[in-house]
Amino acid sequence: MDVSAQREGVVAQIMADAGTRVHNGDLLAKLDDRQIVADLEAARAKTASTEADLNNWKAEAKVLEADFQRAKKMWDAKLIPEEQFEHARYKAEGDQWDVKRVEQLLLNAQDTQRSLELELEKTQIRAPFEGIVARRYIRVGQSVVRGDRLMWVTATGPLRVRFTLPSKFVSQIKVGQPVAITVPDSNSSQEHTARIVQVSPVVDPASGTIEALAELTGSVADLRPGMQADVHLPAHP
Repeated sequence: MDVSAQREGVVAQIMADAGTRVHNGDLLAKLDDRQIVADLEAARAKTASTEADLNNWKAEAKVLEADFQRAKKMWDAKLIPEEQFEHARYKAEGDQWDVKRVEQLLLNAQDTQRSLELELEKTQIRAPFEGIVARRYIRVGQSVVRGDRLMWVTATGPLRVRFTLPSKFVSQIKVGQPVAITVPDSNSSQEHTARIVQVSPVVDPASGTIEALAELTGSVADLRPGMQADVHLPAHP
């Protein structure tokens, strides 16, 4: 699988080269993240400031609500004029709108912070699964854009071989059936065992063939992904 850039940037570090074994999530390379880190720190400060501002407005809202409740009791007891009571009510209601306004500002600040955190993650190139780095396409200092190939990571197991057969064999091959695998270019003449895990349900009309997929079992220490192999079907009675 080609690991591609998710954003533009300059390659700052390379942690894995061709031949490096990696686990899912391992850091392969990093893009220059200094500007994003600075923007993120500013966004986090903005979020913290807005949150403190919101807490201040909420505290003031509680005070004004208490003043309004006291004014209401005094108005009910005819101890204050209506203008004073209305003034206390409007102040309490107005402060609630200020609380809602700052709540929205906080949500916007949090969204901006999360967006920058995601952009920061995109500067960290990580292995998509456990395997080995087969190729490295980048170098330190190179500028990349979104979609550029950075590295090629391949899984080392389970090893599978995909092959085609003439359509006349369609009744002779089934899922679960054992087959033998040999590698003609290998120094070893060892025969490996595999089992059919998938058979195409249709015949390719252009070539008159069917496609099958076999998965190797047992020790495959002398095999590598990408090798050419011969598949030997058991003799048909």
